[in-house]
Amino acid sequence: MTPSEDDWASLLAAAQGAREQAYAPYSRYRVGAAVLDEAGRVHAGCNVENAAYPEGLCAEAGAIAQLVMAGGRRIVAAVVVGEGAEPITPCGGCRQKLREFADGGLPVRSADVLGWRGEHTLGELLPASFGPAHLTPRGDDYAD
Repeated sequence: MTPSEDDWASLLAAAQGAREQAYAPYSRYRVGAAVLDEAGRVHAGCNVENAAYPEGLCAEAGAIAQLVMAGGRRIVAAVVVGEGAEPITPCGGCRQKLREFADGGLPVRSADVLGWRGEHTLGELLPASFGPAHLTPRGDDYAD
């Protein structure tokens, strides 16, 4: 499934709305994220900080949890929204979390409250990544 411009608009609106709900009393850096699943459903999340840093939750992790709760198993597009001089991209841990449900071709767009700031593929953000296929035995020649 290739995301349409309507899908991208829905993802942007969901991520911007999620960002407004972020709980970021320590960093004051609010983040929203949204992912599109294989059925065309949008799932959003926001960052939730914790006084016992780094026990907080990233926005992408929240969106992925919503995807799984809804029965989704594949991410076909992702958006991350934050404010700053540089366009926001997922942190290293979230890049790996996205990789669990997508391959290197996943389009990941960055935005702020005014609109789009950039686009990468997951492969550009996480080259030579480790994914679910690495845990699949190769067949007869597989040895413990």
